[in-house]
Amino acid sequence: MVLLDWDGKVSEFKKKIQSIMPGEPSNLMCDTKHLPPEHSDVVIVGGGVVGLSVAFWLKKLEKRQGAIRVLVVERDHTYSKASTGLSVGGIRQQFSLPQNVQLSLFSVDFLRNINEYLAVVDGPPLDLQFNPLGYLLLASEKGAAVLETNVKMQRQEGAKISLMSPEQLQKKFPWINTEGVALASYGLENEGWFDPWSLLQGLRRKVQSMGVLFCEGEVTRFITSSNSMRNSDGEEVNLKRIHEVHVKMDNSLEYQPVECAIVVNAAGAWSGQLAELAGIGKGPPGTLEGTKLPVEPRKRFVYLWHCPQGPGLETPLVTDTSGVYFRREGLSNNYVGGRSPTEEEEPDPADLEVDHDFFQNKVWPHLAQRVPAFEALKVHSAWAGYYDYNTFDQNGVVGPHPLVVNMYFASGFSGHGLQHAPGVGRAVAEVLLGGCFQTIDMTPFLFSRFYLEEKVLEQNII
Repeated sequence: MVLLDWDGKVSEFKKKIQSIMPGEPSNLMCDTKHLPPEHSDVVIVGGGVVGLSVAFWLKKLEKRQGAIRVLVVERDHTYSKASTGLSVGGIRQQFSLPQNVQLSLFSVDFLRNINEYLAVVDGPPLDLQFNPLGYLLLASEKGAAVLETNVKMQRQEGAKISLMSPEQLQKKFPWINTEGVALASYGLENEGWFDPWSLLQGLRRKVQSMGVLFCEGEVTRFITSSNSMRNSDGEEVNLKRIHEVHVKMDNSLEYQPVECAIVVNAAGAWSGQLAELAGIGKGPPGTLEGTKLPVEPRKRFVYLWHCPQGPGLETPLVTDTSGVYFRREGLSNNYVGGRSPTEEEEPDPADLEVDHDFFQNKVWPHLAQRVPAFEALKVHSAWAGYYDYNTFDQNGVVGPHPLVVNMYFASGFSGHGLQHAPGVGRAVAEVLLGGCFQTIDMTPFLFSRFYLEEKVLEQNII
């Protein structure tokens, strides 16, 4: 458990708002291009699934309906470049860290019971099109011991994972060439993939019905105050508090100031830039003040191909020893997949253009080697999306900043933010409202690990 310094500022601010704007929020199913409010208890920057999940849990866990005024600022309400809509939508328990397994187990329960959480009066039920076909992770001789250790931990956390020898693998999935495979792990339940867009729209619809405000715009500035104090070692530290967020509206030179008590940084691939805007990392190198949020956009390609003689309807999401992954897409012999590039191969994230040569040279040879039927595949389309890539340890950053005391993080998930969004949103709401993590202990994911150089490495990044 991590206890936070809670100085009553939020409750003071709420009283101030209530004196200015009495009454309950009105029906907010309105034009999102309206100006944001002048005041909000919480401003969430980033309207993807992670930011929306934080908004949902804040409203669900508030002690009195309408007690907390929440504003979500999203710069693109078409979500054309958002990581959510461009994801392959996978969910798995096969991680190397217990917290990530716990997040996945909660998330799959959330997704399976989605209409208990996100149903809206008179609204149609949500269908996330969940395909529970599991993940199949293949390990070489070199990676077999780590895979076995991970599966032992995953089972201890309650995940149903099977270990398979090459012979067992060949028997269950005869379309796989087992050459170079020493061991495989296969999710027997609660793993597969779903429609990310349906989850995004369902969350958005639900939080609007709960009174959350939306604004299309970009945060361009934070107004802060500073307060110097000495820490336990007698060193002087500079604490900052954000009082105002400036939101620049689309097609306008004007900005709207929003007075607030809390800011949640859920800006995904751009959360590092947003943290810098708040002065995070601007101090002397080697100090807490000089420690940056190490999250940056990394471009990832996804390819869709057709293969009539492919593995078929029972195909799980397969990750090869080479790092290449694929899964079935729909019912018409289509598949999607790709591979994370090496550091030397990292593409320029300035745009979302697709490198088709990357598939030809770095993906297809491994696909054809592992699944001989893929020799005859034909690529039909491709797209690119962003990972909010944590360069430090490829894991999420959750909870408050130690010096900018009212900025909370929910970012840096390096490709597993979509599947962990339900649990992460709940964790941020818990620590924000109650001062500590309550259901899953996310203490290892706090920002302070970057300054302390304590890596929480997630080995299973796909």
